[in-house]
Amino acid sequence: MSEGSEGQMAIKLTDLPHEDLFVGPNNGCPGCGVAIALRQATKVLGPRTMVTIPASCAATIGGSNLATAWKIPFFHALFECSAAVASGIKAGLERQGKKDVVVVSWAGDAGSADIGFQALSGAAERNEDILHVCYDNEVAMNTGGQASSSSPESVFTTLTPAGKPTGKKDMLAIMAAHRVPYVASASIGYPEDFVNKVATARKVKGFRYLHVLAPCFRGWQIPAARTVEMARLAVDSGLWPLYELVDGKKRVTVEPARRVPVKDYIRPQGRFAPLSDHDLEAIQRQVEAGQGCFGAKW
Repeated sequence: MSEGSEGQMAIKLTDLPHEDLFVGPNNGCPGCGVAIALRQATKVLGPRTMVTIPASCAATIGGSNLATAWKIPFFHALFECSAAVASGIKAGLERQGKKDVVVVSWAGDAGSADIGFQALSGAAERNEDILHVCYDNEVAMNTGGQASSSSPESVFTTLTPAGKPTGKKDMLAIMAAHRVPYVASASIGYPEDFVNKVATARKVKGFRYLHVLAPCFRGWQIPAARTVEMARLAVDSGLWPLYELVDGKKRVTVEPARRVPVKDYIRPQGRFAPLSDHDLEAIQRQVEAGQGCFGAKW
């Protein structure tokens, strides 16, 4: 291990247990961003974990009927109520005196920022002792590739063939406004940063919110082999800043060693094909002004 922030020992990937709690074969596509995120996170969460997932790709890839990729208890919730179900599970466990079990509500961007937002906001406002992870592929892929409020401006989806006219919802700012103990952004392209944030969130008492970029190669129209590369380029271009808020105090957790132009991230993605060079220049100026996906129109 190496020295982390505030004198804590940072987890390295080589420190993680060899056993997977979300295993293969699963039903995810090759290069599935959410399957990668689940594998990374569950290694840190450990066996004393219960997960609830609403309708989403994450729910379907974990198996159905008698087949499952999970080695920990998993509950399939309705689209709109994953955080509420997780709150109930936590209350039931505490009633039984089982206070060492981490309860995780794991939802996509549609299940967090849109359809599931009411339950999520309620759980945060009550400061429920659960961890909510929004895996963000910036499109509602499980239901056909529609736009979500987490989709960036100008992106092509089945609902926005001419490009989405509005920008990405700043979910981290919204969740921070609930004054919860822990809020953080993450990316599967920076796995050590992600697993350390999962480890931090695991120890915090009260409501925790993690927002992890987990690209979908089908929705993004990229080769499956480039999923992790795109997740890393999002950070390196400045469009997906990595930071955490501990009791409202913000700390940037990753400063890219080399900042790349936003075009290096956007141009390989077919979903952004309509963007002109002029559009890319405007986005580049926005990034240079300190505005990434969160807090900017784009």
